Amino acid sequence: MRRGGLLLTLLAVALAWPAVEAWLLPGGWSVLDAVKSIFIFAILGLALNAVTGFTGILNLGIAAFMAIGAYAFAILTADLYPFQLGFWPAILLTLPIGALAGFLLGAPTLGLRGDYLAIVTLGFGEIVQDVLKNVDSITLGTQGINPLPAPTVPWWKTAEDGSRGLGLLDLAGETQGAGPYLSYYLFLGFLVAAWLVFRNLELSRVGRAWMSIREDELASRSMGIPPVRTKMLAFATAAAFAALAGGLWASWLSSTGEPANYDFQVSILALCIVIVGGMGSIAGVLVGALVMIGVNSILLVKLAEWLQARGVGASGGVFLSPNNWKYLLFGLALVLMMRYKPDGLVPAAGRGARKPSGAKP
Repeated sequence: MRRGGLLLTLLAVALAWPAVEAWLLPGGWSVLDAVKSIFIFAILGLALNAVTGFTGILNLGIAAFMAIGAYAFAILTADLYPFQLGFWPAILLTLPIGALAGFLLGAPTLGLRGDYLAIVTLGFGEIVQDVLKNVDSITLGTQGINPLPAPTVPWWKTAEDGSRGLGLLDLAGETQGAGPYLSYYLFLGFLVAAWLVFRNLELSRVGRAWMSIREDELASRSMGIPPVRTKMLAFATAAAFAALAGGLWASWLSSTGEPANYDFQVSILALCIVIVGGMGSIAGVLVGALVMIGVNSILLVKLAEWLQARGVGASGGVFLSPNNWKYLLFGLALVLMMRYKPDGLVPAAGRGARKPSGAKP
């Protein structure tokens, strides 16, 4: 019930936030776009949680699948290419494309265990970056692919006179101020859909097999669970939703950005979301995304703006700009979490009773 109440509270706050921002916050304190980035990284965290939290596979290359999804979406939609499928067909196609990439990586490597498999995923992330950077005839190299279509909602449009009816509304448009709010709820809808998928997987026979592999692979094998096939399913599922997050990210920015935007730091950030929230906990991942991305994209940014408005940090001092504190804060958060709450802010069921090392009984 505690987790259910937390999820309902988070959903209620997310649904009400545009109204709160429009009516209660000053105009300069708008964080609607930053909240969309929280939704996207929450989807990425849910994907990583499926393979690392549920199955126990340390994946250090989840950003590579995010990059694959972003570039797949761009190639399927940008005017430079012959496909030009539009937002919805392209964003849905990122799922099978990501799953295929996960299968191609997992098929020859999932027989490995522990650190060896983690090193493989780390190397895969670096390989994807270099390929995207050097196949510039397709990916445009470090320039990135742009512009890309914004999210759209079928059968909805806002006419110049403010009337609404059937049609297609470009959510990047500012007509009557409806675009940004509709895109916000669309991204929230993607997050809710991803949550429903992973929640049902967690409660299903597949999810129980994943957690069995995590706890004891040898015992799982003796009970008739094929470890490699089971891990392959987890790996492909995680890759599919990581690619979806990448496609949403590219659509939101209207550009893939350069391949370096999907580097090892993104994978570590996703891992931090899972660890801080609670390894194997779906509710914990949502809380972890709110904490980690909220601090990075909202709290530190607004603090920097507030200080600069008062002349603090305007000289460019490294320690006077809060934006330079983020990795220090992330590292400190991980140290404190491992010391005092090793199971995360919202531990997975059955994991909350473990005490940190050195704690008194």
